[in-house]
Amino acid sequence: MEVRPVVYGQSSRPPRGDYSRAASDYTCTQNYAAYTEVEHATWRQLYARQQALLPGRASSDFITCLPLLGASERIPHFEDINTRLQAATGWQLVGVPGLIPEVDFFRLLSQRRFPVTDWIRTRDELDYIVEPDIFHDLFGHVPLLFHPVLADYMQAYGAGGLKAADLGATELLARLYWYTIEFGLVREADGIKAYGAGILSSAGELAYSVTSPIPQRLPLQLERTMRTRYRIDDYQHTYFVIDDLQQLLDFASSDFAPLYDRLRQLPEIAADERLPGEASIPV
Repeated sequence: MEVRPVVYGQSSRPPRGDYSRAASDYTCTQNYAAYTEVEHATWRQLYARQQALLPGRASSDFITCLPLLGASERIPHFEDINTRLQAATGWQLVGVPGLIPEVDFFRLLSQRRFPVTDWIRTRDELDYIVEPDIFHDLFGHVPLLFHPVLADYMQAYGAGGLKAADLGATELLARLYWYTIEFGLVREADGIKAYGAGILSSAGELAYSVTSPIPQRLPLQLERTMRTRYRIDDYQHTYFVIDDLQQLLDFASSDFAPLYDRLRQLPEIAADERLPGEASIPV
């Protein structure tokens, strides 16, 4: 079966990635020999820059787990990471050519298989890239897959995504993923820190998300989060804050079907909207 590129949001550029290499589940083999020295240098520069920005901004869980990723000098082999990751939490990385359909994404997560885009951004995209690349996926997402609680949440999210697809509620559940796994913040003893991959892999948004007075930071509540639209072309106007990673796993044990029914009766909330009585968590 032919697989086709996937587009989320709006972009003037067609999706990147060679989808002709992908199997029917959108996975493909990492063609490690194809990476150039320029691409390895891009990885090295991105890794060094982000690592320097982590102290005081990234969650303690992420900082603890990052060394398990390894390979700061060159793009890592998925197989090398998989040896450590399988032993730690039973997860495996699988290559994909780029964005994949939601149901295929959910299915891979439910099997404890994390899809990683196998190409890296160009030198003129160091500060901003339209769609996720191997640096975003590996540096931003994979370290916390070594954390047993986050690893279990990701599998539970995948299983929940398959149910949401059957219930016509993938957009509602996608917002939870966006505001937790991609752009989530956590409250720690010494302040608000980032654990979301979209923040942790961004040089600009990492500092903005935890120190800027511009965005609002709200305690994460399922209904509020899943009603809230989000931006794909700018820093977030709203972040949702958890107390610890266990809170995510506790949410995942809920039956979301009644929640979806309630949410369909309620209006959406704009990305920058603050509801009456809401107070932003100070930083």
